[in-house]
Amino acid sequence: MSWNGNDNKDPWGRNDTPPEIDEVIKKVRQRIESIFGGGSSGDSSGGGFNLKSFPLILGVLVLLWVGAGIYQVEQAERSVVLRLGKFQEIKGPGLRWNPPIIDAWEIVDVVRVRPHRHDASMLTKDENIVDVTVSIQYQIADPQKYVLDIRDADASLVQATESALRHVVGGSIMDDVLTTGRELIAQEVKARLQRYLNKYNTGLEVVIVNIEDSSPPNQVQEAFDDVIKAREDEVRARNEAETYANGLVPEARGQAQRMLQDAEAYKEQVISEAEGDATRFNLLLSEYQKAPDVTRNRLYLDSIQGVMSNSSKVMIDVEGGNNILYLPLDKIAESARGVENLNIPSTSGNTSISDLTNQVIEEIRRRNRQEERR
Repeated sequence: MSWNGNDNKDPWGRNDTPPEIDEVIKKVRQRIESIFGGGSSGDSSGGGFNLKSFPLILGVLVLLWVGAGIYQVEQAERSVVLRLGKFQEIKGPGLRWNPPIIDAWEIVDVVRVRPHRHDASMLTKDENIVDVTVSIQYQIADPQKYVLDIRDADASLVQATESALRHVVGGSIMDDVLTTGRELIAQEVKARLQRYLNKYNTGLEVVIVNIEDSSPPNQVQEAFDDVIKAREDEVRARNEAETYANGLVPEARGQAQRMLQDAEAYKEQVISEAEGDATRFNLLLSEYQKAPDVTRNRLYLDSIQGVMSNSSKVMIDVEGGNNILYLPLDKIAESARGVENLNIPSTSGNTSISDLTNQVIEEIRRRNRQEERR
């Protein structure tokens, strides 16, 4: 019993019992039949399709059909349109519409660069095994071929990469693959891979091919490291030799140039001295022709002076005495520093050189006697 005495009613007089399921289904069915022109079971006018509601239904369907064909193509994308299963056109960026059911379309990103990395163990030309890791970057260049001409273009790229890499590495020696030839191998792989993709009509374009790593198998890694070390030692020794040669060759060239310059200077000196001697001889010849005796004595005295000025010992053949007279001029010079003041009588043109020598010796002996008496 309810609190206010009214069964199945709330305080405001409403019936709070939920409606039965059958009654709800019946009302929904009546609503649908009224839209399509059908009457209720108790309607005497009978059922049938209501023509007045047809345009409304048709309009709703048309709007749904039109809305289903609207789509957006981004700036980096292209839309490949098929009409009844046959290629129709390629549409660029913007808001696009195609009739649904009649047309089908697939949007393809033609700007994004896709990466692919491939690892493999391969046999080289000189029958060595190397582990090669190659990275490839590619993009879609022809959307029509990418969508229609091949079932899975990306899978074809993987297989073509394997084939191109094995072909190029198989035609190269191990040293080129591991060291200096990696860049050239990458270029050859790129060219060959692009030929394969064009032949398969994949619509893909290879942008970059890079050999990330190439190394011998782990079983021979230590031996290969020794080879690398030996090669580095060879390069270092060659560089040291070139450095030594670069320092030695310029020095030798400088010495050769200096010797050539010294030779040229000696040549000029000898020529100048010879020319001076010839000129002096011509002058002496003219003087000799004027006074032969005086000139002869003067030349003799100059020669004696030149010889004695470079020697401290003189051997003289004295007439009427010992066969050889030894004169220690170095000691005589100390005791007779004023030899230039010797009282030697003047000579005339008729005085012989022997008489002059005897006079000099006699004066020296006199002075020595005077020194002994003191």
